[in-house]
Amino acid sequence: MARYDRAITVFSPDGHLFQVEYALEAVRKGNAAVGVRGTDIIVLGVEKKSTVKLQDSRTVKKIVSLDNHIALACAGLKADARVLINRARIECQSHRLTVEDPVTVEYITRYIAGLQQKYTQSGGVRPFGLSTLIVGFDPDTGVPSLYQTDPSGTFSAWKANATGRNSNSIREFLEKNYKETSGQETVKLAIRALLEVVESGGKNIEIAVMTREQGLRQLEEAEIDAIVAEIEAEKAAAEAAKKAPSKDT
Repeated sequence: MARYDRAITVFSPDGHLFQVEYALEAVRKGNAAVGVRGTDIIVLGVEKKSTVKLQDSRTVKKIVSLDNHIALACAGLKADARVLINRARIECQSHRLTVEDPVTVEYITRYIAGLQQKYTQSGGVRPFGLSTLIVGFDPDTGVPSLYQTDPSGTFSAWKANATGRNSNSIREFLEKNYKETSGQETVKLAIRALLEVVESGGKNIEIAVMTREQGLRQLEEAEIDAIVAEIEAEKAAAEAAKKAPSKDT
């Protein structure tokens, strides 16, 4: 194997590009990120590492806007993400300037995925070590969309998805619990999914909601704490309801 992981453009005999697989491993070691699409709202949530006492937490953002109606969350190498985000923002503005229309979510997803794929097929470069969740509303129809891209350059549309650390556990939770929701119920589902893998509760969670009218809005820590408390109260009530019949018998 050692001979085949030294160059990005060399396939191994069994058809693997090891540098791409190593980039996927970097994603799996990154912070967890989740996206949930509702009927009138889209929610992005990420696991937030605790900042040191003297660091300004506002400078450590993992959910960003690409345009007024499109946002992105990522898992993996943050320095790589910064480069990709800047390229995507320039493309959004260039498209708006050239054709006088905002980009669609699918268009910018194709652009980002194409850029990621380009860096798997050229000598002297390495793949982007990140996976992205891209959300937004179609500028014409107002339909919400959620896409994921990965370091290989593939992309796909989802109703709800997760990437990063323990993403399989979050995805299994979403598969069991996802249903078409709107408003606050969509936010609660995203937070419940993140709480499956985040141990310290709301203080290590970053949540942003996007609506067609208001665009992207980051939830304050107090708002997240209130929703987490509500979720925990619902869990306690459900457990109490399960135990109640056994006491009667």
